[in-house]
Parts: sequence; C-alpha cells; structure tokens
Amino acid sequence: MRSSKFLKAEQAALVWDTPGLIAGVDEAGRGPLAGPVVAAAVILDDLKPIKGLADSKVLTALRREKLYDEIRAKALCFSIAQASVAEIDSVNILQATLLAMKRAVEGLRLKPVKVMIDGNRLPNLTIMAEAVVGGDALIPAISAASILAKVWRDRWCQDYHLQYPQYGFAAHKGYGTAEHLAALRLHGACPEHRRSFSPVAQVLK
Repeated sequence: MRSSKFLKAEQAALVWDTPGLIAGVDEAGRGPLAGPVVAAAVILDDLKPIKGLADSKVLTALRREKLYDEIRAKALCFSIAQASVAEIDSVNILQATLLAMKRAVEGLRLKPVKVMIDGNRLPNLTIMAEAVVGGDALIPAISAASILAKVWRDRWCQDYHLQYPQYGFAAHKGYGTAEHLAALRLHGACPEHRRSFSPVAQVLK
C-alpha cells in the first residue's frame, strides 16, 4: 500500500495551475450597431490593491473613469486592443471579439502563466486560458479589464460623436436605441456602422 506521503505528492502533481502572473480579459462593444469591439487584458499588482473593482456595467460612468486611471497607474501591465468594423463585418462579431481578446493578451508587456477570460469562449492563445461565465463580477483582474475596455470604447464614441453628431453616439454609445434607429433611417449609415448587423442592413436596403 502506498504511503500517505506518496499519495499527497501524487495529488499535488495533478494540480493544473502553476504559480505566476494571472491576466484577466474582458471586452466591450459586442452589441452596438457601430464602432469597434474592444478588449482589454490586465495583470494586477498584489502589492497595489485597487478598491471597488466590479463589473463595469454596475458602476457609474464617473466611478469607471476614476478606476480606469487607477488601474492604469497600479497594474503591473495592461493592454487594450480592438477589432475594426471591417473585421466585424468580415468574420462576424464573435470571431472579431475573440480576435480583439487575442490581440490584447499578446500586447501585454509581461507574459502571464494563465489567462482568465470573461464568458464561455476562448480565443486562440498559446497560454493556458480559462473561460469564466460572470467573471467580470467574480475575478478582480477581469473586472479591471472590463473597466478599461468599457471606458476606452465610451471615449471612442464621444470622439466619434464630434464627427457625426447627428447619430448621438455620445448618448447611446452605438446601441440600437430608438433615437439611433431613427437617425439611421434619416441619415443612412456612416463609415463606422456595422453593415452585417440587421438593423443597419435593413436601413441600407
């Protein structure tokens, strides 16, 4: 019979996770009718904790902005990437989202031993990765990534609003609100509208 000491050693060898840096990844902008889909990857610094990290959707815009700056200042490293409207229309929104996530992970200055990704799908990575449904509310690094991606994309919408104020991007952030759909019917689509999304395609018919 094997000794208890041997059994413990054997069990320890079955543990998949290894010590090292963990990156959290999340996206913003899958649902809107316009603009890129944005992903962020974040490796937090345990020695510089950030209070109040949560799913970006439950935070106020002001709180997200403050946390955005704090995450950028305190994280060991972070990366923000996107997939363009042309890529979304070419490969579909899911594949474009996974592409943006892959770019965000590959853009990290430090290489993590594991990537934790919000959702149930994984991009094609050379690093061990785990999909976590609801991870943006459970894992601080994913929460941080969700905030970076959301704020970056919201700022994109505000900037693009200056070029095309008739669509109201600053208010609805590209989502298919009644006001946005009315503007689409009145003005047609601009270069940043996703032609592969049915509300936009219907207007263009």
